Formats: sequence, structure tokens, C-alpha cells
Amino acid sequence: MDAALATALGVIGSAVVAGAAAMYGSRISGRTQREGNAVNGFNSLTDQLQEERKELRTEVATLKAELAAERAESARLRLVLQQSGGPP
Repeated sequence: MDAALATALGVIGSAVVAGAAAMYGSRISGRTQREGNAVNGFNSLTDQLQEERKELRTEVATLKAELAAERAESARLRLVLQQSGGPP
């Protein structure tokens, strides 16, 4: 085998290895990008859910306060009714 043939085979072999590495790297890069997008999407949804949860907690607190006020008014009206001689 002369030097030119050995050099040509070396170049062809290097090209094949480089091509395979490029394809493998591309697959890894694509998978990494998809995983990154999934993580970003999950974080976005988590943030939205936390905001909704905060709003719902505020709404529940408001409704509890309104219910307490209605119960207090109801108790007051029952007392007024009893004091005026109505049924208990």
C-alpha cells in the first residue's frame, strides 16, 4: 500500500467518523432542545397555576368574610325578632 492510498483511506475514514459524530451530535442537540422546551412549558404552567391559586385564595378569603358578615346579620335579626316577641 503506497502513501497516497493510505492517506486517501485515512481521509475517507475521518470523514465517515466526522459525519457520524455530526449526526449523533445533531440528535443529542435536538433532544436537548425538546427537553428544554418541555421544562420551559412546565415552568410557565406552574407559574400560571400559582397565580390562579393566589387569586382563588383571595376570593375564598373575601367570600369567608362576606359569609361571616351575613351570619352576624342573621344572628342580629333573630335577636331583634326574639326581643320583639316573635318566635325564637
